[in-house]
Amino acid sequence: MTISANDVKSLREMTGAGMMDCKEALAQTQGDIEKAVEFLRKKGMASAQKRAGREAKEGIIMSYMHPGSRLGVLVEVNCETDFVAKTDDFQNFARNVAMQVAATRPMAVRREDVPKETVDKELEIYRSQMTDNKKPAAVIEKIVTGKLDKYYQEVVLMEQSYVKDPGKTVQEYLLEVSGKLGEAMSIRRFVRFQLGE
Repeated sequence: MTISANDVKSLREMTGAGMMDCKEALAQTQGDIEKAVEFLRKKGMASAQKRAGREAKEGIIMSYMHPGSRLGVLVEVNCETDFVAKTDDFQNFARNVAMQVAATRPMAVRREDVPKETVDKELEIYRSQMTDNKKPAAVIEKIVTGKLDKYYQEVVLMEQSYVKDPGKTVQEYLLEVSGKLGEAMSIRRFVRFQLGE
């Protein structure tokens, strides 16, 4: 199958991927643009996961001030080089993460950052809700674990649905941008200020 230069160009404009990557994606998907976009996204996420072990010591601290100045967020997002930290894609990512924190009030960046006492308290509540249940202990534990996972999806930033595209999590959004930029990235920490809190 012959891949036209126009198809490669339009795929490149849509995804920001390199010309050879676009050509390969179109070849792999028999020229189907939508499937090629999906192919590139998956490839980007896979390569981003390979980079996850690399150290990300550069980056930026991004601020977001909600209109009315009653709510503000600071977020530290890291990458491997100061060159990438200065790109529009990286800065837009950091800004979007700051807006996510403002909108969704996460408690922690990752599961392991949620205080143990908080997790224990949640587990105690879920188990007490199941006391009158006649189900076997193993089934009750599965239900409790499921409820805890749902809790994490609400309070852990990386597991939340990304507000601008609810079809993906913040973690998937990070991997997508990391794949596009070709560097390991991480969200290190955030702080959320709300007037009167």
